[in-house]
Amino acid sequence: MKNAKQKLELAEQKAKELFNMAETRGLIVPGKSESELIKEVVELAKTEFGIENFWHKKIIRAGANTLQPYSGNPPDLVIQKDDLVILDFGPIFDGWEADLGRTYVIGNDPLKLKLQKDIEAAWHEAKAWHAEQSSLTGAQYFTYLHELAKKYGWEYAGEIGGHIVGHFPHEQLGPDDLGLDIHPDNHADILQPGKEGNIRHWILEIHFVDRVNNIGGFFEQLLN
Repeated sequence: MKNAKQKLELAEQKAKELFNMAETRGLIVPGKSESELIKEVVELAKTEFGIENFWHKKIIRAGANTLQPYSGNPPDLVIQKDDLVILDFGPIFDGWEADLGRTYVIGNDPLKLKLQKDIEAAWHEAKAWHAEQSSLTGAQYFTYLHELAKKYGWEYAGEIGGHIVGHFPHEQLGPDDLGLDIHPDNHADILQPGKEGNIRHWILEIHFVDRVNNIGGFFEQLLN
């Protein structure tokens, strides 16, 4: 029988396959609105993977919208030639939550390609740093991510740096309790087990932006 981590990894693998299929089938192209692409990805998830439900809002952002944090609700844009396009979906597979974020570059703009490369490299650097810690608050990790962005020459734009996932719906705290987010006001140790004594599984988010050039990149997946 698979344990929780294995089930979460399987859900994430399905999400990765979904994203790869959207890319290889040529869905991420100029001339299409963000909302149109969302519908196409949702339909692909249903027909190819049997995914019916998503546990958080479905996000596709292009152009200037790539600077927007999760909570933003910017106007629907049409994907342009040489755009950056962010996909952020939370599909539920066999009752388990995935949360995957990726950035795609249309064209060959070197700065955009650098951003795409940097966010993935920074994600793995932040994962390795996390693994070295014996205790770590959400606030400390959030501060680390901001410094990491500066190291790579970008600005960190996420309102949080990650959160837990699990069997849908995952563990919840009180409305004002930020203990399950990598957030500047979370002073709890995020390495500690949950209230049931089980290991908490976290998503790590990297959202770097360049406000001068009006571009942003996003990369997220399972941290542990």
